[in-house]
Amino acid sequence: MLKEISPTRQIAGEPYRRWFSDERFDLIVWYAAQGEIIGFQLCYRAWPDEKALTWLKGEGFSHNRIDQGEGRPDRHKMTPILLPDGEFDAALVRKRFTAVSGDLDPQVVAIVTRAMDHYPDPDFG
Repeated sequence: MLKEISPTRQIAGEPYRRWFSDERFDLIVWYAAQGEIIGFQLCYRAWPDEKALTWLKGEGFSHNRIDQGEGRPDRHKMTPILLPDGEFDAALVRKRFTAVSGDLDPQVVAIVTRAMDHYPDPDFG
């Protein structure tokens, strides 16, 4: 089950964020000052890669593969980066996310699941 990581580091000049995690998912949710959800990034394990679905209000969706910065012989691990990856199995990820989101704020679950239902609609939100 997804559990909140607390305290979550807040970055000056960026929106307030909350972070939830379990063995399969990491979910970061961004909030406006008034408490409205203005974006999220759902990172999920999809063998052999980790992927990320990001939605930002006013900007839309992106779906990426996460390059962990590992696997380079004779080099130190580098910073993970997002690389384009258009393949998103919304039905499967939604099913798995729903199964582990029972303890989350219903508002968070609703926005994430609705977003997956509307991916890649640029007018969502």
